[in-house]
Amino acid sequence: MELRCGGVGSQTVGRRMDGESRDGGGGGCKDAGSEDYENLPTSASLSTHMTAGAMAGILEHSVMYPVDSVKTRMQSLNPDPKAQYTSVYGALKKIIRTEGFWRPLRGLNVMMLGAGPAHALYFACYENMKRTLNAVFHHQGNSHLANGIAGSMATLLHDAVMNPAEVVKQRLQMYDSPHRSALRCVWTVWRTEGLGAFYRSYTTQLTMNIPFQSIHFITYEFLQEQVNPHRGYNPQSHIISGGLAGALAAAATTPLDVCKTLLNTQENMALNLANISGRLSGMANAFRMVYQLNGLPGYFKGMQARIIYQMPSTAISWSVYEFFKYFLTKHKLESRTPY
Repeated sequence: MELRCGGVGSQTVGRRMDGESRDGGGGGCKDAGSEDYENLPTSASLSTHMTAGAMAGILEHSVMYPVDSVKTRMQSLNPDPKAQYTSVYGALKKIIRTEGFWRPLRGLNVMMLGAGPAHALYFACYENMKRTLNAVFHHQGNSHLANGIAGSMATLLHDAVMNPAEVVKQRLQMYDSPHRSALRCVWTVWRTEGLGAFYRSYTTQLTMNIPFQSIHFITYEFLQEQVNPHRGYNPQSHIISGGLAGALAAAATTPLDVCKTLLNTQENMALNLANISGRLSGMANAFRMVYQLNGLPGYFKGMQARIIYQMPSTAISWSVYEFFKYFLTKHKLESRTPY
């Protein structure tokens, strides 16, 4: 796939998908089609960022959803004896054998409904904030501080949309869940716990995701500078950078994810064991309860599953996002450029 533009003397400049350039004539081309890949998003519309982001979010969560289901169960503080697992593969095999082939996918529909708009806002906000902050800092190229702040701001929007979907999704994923569908789960939670239940873990989610996304974006942009310094469209570099960035961020924030899972699921067996009546709320209370029940190792429950989930997940997200951003921008440029 090439990006072309027509210029003076019908000269043509083409750029291949791997980011390499070639000249089709002796002169230069002043049209927007000759911009480097890194400059293309600057002229991309908000709808391009949002569409590419929505596609990335939906595909990322759809492909990795079974592993996410295992991660949720492995983070259980006091699991049922029938739901104790030692590995991701073993857990998936056991769930399918004992609970049915489709059981690891329960809750996927509500996750897709949340992931589309959440990631659309997430990437659109990140791109625009990154560009604005880099201009403010007068930094040549990418400023790691700007990337970190932009990622944090994008997280505020993303989690505001995603948190209710996370609550429903994780309750459906738990072993022996009383909820048989997403709609029934939403109705039951709303009726018995109120609207606030969908945002009970929001502060914990932000406390986890702001450092997660800061590490994630800073690492991704840093690795791109190393493996893809010309910032051309290079799928391999997006996959490698995205995967490594996601793995590092996931490992560093696992303790916060354990607390978030506890607040989302309100795990009954764990609450009873800790002699807690009613509902658990607040990150500090969740941290204390995890330590009370499992000690320091409790903060790292499910870390293997979390890394196995996040590494390919962020690789898929970035590669899909960069592809659609490139494809949509290229299509708009071609549609308004004469050949």
